[in-house]
Amino acid sequence: MRVLMFGWEFPPHITGGLGTACFGLTKGLMKQDVEVLFVVPKAYGDENQEAVRLINASDVSVDMQEDIYKDYWKNLSYFEINSKIIPYCSPDEYYHLVTQCEHAGSEHWQSLYSRNYTFSGGYGSYLMEEVERYALVAASLARSQTFDVIHAHDWLTYKAGIAAKQISGKPLVIHVHATEFDRTGEHVNEIVYGIEKYGMEQADKIIAVSNFTRQIVIDRYGINPDKVHTVHNAVEPIDKAEINPEQQFKEKIVTFLGRVTYQKGPDYFIEAAHKVLQYDNNVRFVMAGSGDMLHKMVMRAAQLRISKKFHFTGFLKGHDVDKMFAQSDVYVMPSVSEPFGISPLEAMRSNVPVIVSKQSGVSEVLKYALKVDFWDVDAMADAIYGLLHYPALSNTFIAKGKKEVDNMKWDNAALKVKEVYDLVKL
Repeated sequence: MRVLMFGWEFPPHITGGLGTACFGLTKGLMKQDVEVLFVVPKAYGDENQEAVRLINASDVSVDMQEDIYKDYWKNLSYFEINSKIIPYCSPDEYYHLVTQCEHAGSEHWQSLYSRNYTFSGGYGSYLMEEVERYALVAASLARSQTFDVIHAHDWLTYKAGIAAKQISGKPLVIHVHATEFDRTGEHVNEIVYGIEKYGMEQADKIIAVSNFTRQIVIDRYGINPDKVHTVHNAVEPIDKAEINPEQQFKEKIVTFLGRVTYQKGPDYFIEAAHKVLQYDNNVRFVMAGSGDMLHKMVMRAAQLRISKKFHFTGFLKGHDVDKMFAQSDVYVMPSVSEPFGISPLEAMRSNVPVIVSKQSGVSEVLKYALKVDFWDVDAMADAIYGLLHYPALSNTFIAKGKKEVDNMKWDNAALKVKEVYDLVKL
């Protein structure tokens, strides 16, 4: 079986769990005799391609004169107001160029319409524009590649998946790693929500990373439950030498690692830390990550007068994440709404006991993790204190948790994904 898969990032160039999950899943699918053509907006050349053939969307030419693009061309008004299909042109310049080429002959027309789009591969101010361009590239790839199933990861690639389906007639599976309700609560971006809903409606099958997410898809997007399948994420085993970094502090270390955004609940971590420090001053807290709430969290720590016991490391990835876990005594994931959450599994494989919010998909599959409501900072503080001060409790969660997480393999997740492919394969 051959799968045309669309993603937005791939290790080592990642901003969170999405790229990590894509990598683990593709490795598992390889063992199921599934060949994956993995498309990213921008490839850097150092990606691990042991399980995929990586396609750089920035290298794909799109010829807008061809019949397959006529529907997109007729519907250009649907593109975002700030979108510029021709790179680096204002809307007025764009229409001037179109008019000029229509009167200047095929040579100019070719230079305007047959081109490669250069993607940033990030999440900047031109994100919506890149989402639209990515769909055009997907249509071109669908015409030139041979495959059995299309697989699109998260909302950024849903339009690409739909375009590929329309061109090829092949079935589309979308993978919901998060929804707009997870990212923003009730303050949803209607454009993003619309893309998500459209993608779900156009898909032949939907994979949700947890039952928690599956229920959101059903309840908030009005999708038929028979169409939505849960496949829990997993974690890559550590295949490197044991990491024993030099301990810099005598105190115990409690770690938060993730995006410093509303979804991840960093403010609840700060408040719980303040409560713990009132009873035990021999603890240091680490907030590893970046995001729009970071400055607010730094200010809140200062306001609570716990800054000397707090460290803000910025974004960590790869080896630095493993080093951070190797120095940690407790890991906390206080997410307000977490579709799954791979980081607790990464902590557990490093022999770190974890505390997770009940509002997370990973809480469905973990037995040896302490679970609290994200808003209950008293319970969170008690859980932190307990793991720091009761060795029997901590040692039990370390030993049992490591064994538990070692059985959560991407091979198992990939088998379930392949079963979904088999349901739709023509």
